[in-house]
Amino acid sequence: MSDEQERKTHFGFSEVREEEKAGRVQGVFRSVASKYDVMNDAMSLGIHRLWKDAMMDWLAPRPGQRLLDVAGGTGDISFRFLKRAGHGHATVLDLTEPMLVEGRKRAEAEALSGSLDWVVGDAMALPFADNSFDVYTISFGIRNVTRPQEALNEAFRVLKPGGRLMVLEFSQIPNEMMQKVYDLYSFNIIPRMGQMIAGDRDSYQYLVESIRRFPDQETFLGMVRAAGFDNAKYRNLTMGVACLHSGWKI
Repeated sequence: MSDEQERKTHFGFSEVREEEKAGRVQGVFRSVASKYDVMNDAMSLGIHRLWKDAMMDWLAPRPGQRLLDVAGGTGDISFRFLKRAGHGHATVLDLTEPMLVEGRKRAEAEALSGSLDWVVGDAMALPFADNSFDVYTISFGIRNVTRPQEALNEAFRVLKPGGRLMVLEFSQIPNEMMQKVYDLYSFNIIPRMGQMIAGDRDSYQYLVESIRRFPDQETFLGMVRAAGFDNAKYRNLTMGVACLHSGWKI
């Protein structure tokens, strides 16, 4: 493989140079930041809230734990984590500052600001010391990372021994007919919603395409194990529309 080919990655269904992808992803989320939570409700008919609750059910946050929520943007996962834990601390890291701005607004409204840090940073090069966190989460974000395996390797590095990884991401429906129906909805309806609600069709076209390019459940499970995580498992949500992957640093 030539150096030129090695530097290529996907941005939706397009191929781009690796160094271009982060900037393009930032552009997408800068564009949709103010409408991100509204669009999540519209696209999933509110089901994303149930998926995030299922994530917390499996994670079972405990008092005093330190969470790193990567691609945490508007704070949805961190807020749930802190409320379930009773007391603890969450660091929200995101590549796109406007997403963090929206998250800070929500944290102030929910009186959670004192338990949160907000950091602009890259999932592939986390600005934290080894063995710093009890829990690492990334929710609907790892498919936007240029090299997801590097993000998983970094998750392993910053987790303490005994720490927990949990990834919530869109995935593949095992039933071929149901997948075709879901694809029809995704490609025909979601970009139109993006235009109507966020005034941005192209960003939501990218988001739909990025879901189709993401590895299936078993392939991603192999990546979690390759990063060093033990007892790695996954659970399908809504027939596999979304999936939770879990692993432990032992």
